[in-house]
Amino acid sequence: MIIIPIKEGENIERALKKFKRKFERTGTVKELRNRQAFKRPSIINREVRNKAIYVQRLRQEESEN
Repeated sequence: MIIIPIKEGENIERALKKFKRKFERTGTVKELRNRQAFKRPSIINREVRNKAIYVQRLRQEESEN
């Protein structure tokens, strides 16, 4: 359960913004999307590996320039 302390006279939009940020950090929506369809572990591992390769290439190109 997410609890947002609100000060006296604080704007409701500001409190909503805090709530949205906290909710996003919990990763609930991301988890729901991942659970909508089953992915085989081998496919998950392949995606993780490909992402690591991509990031490594970006960092390597950045360090060369």
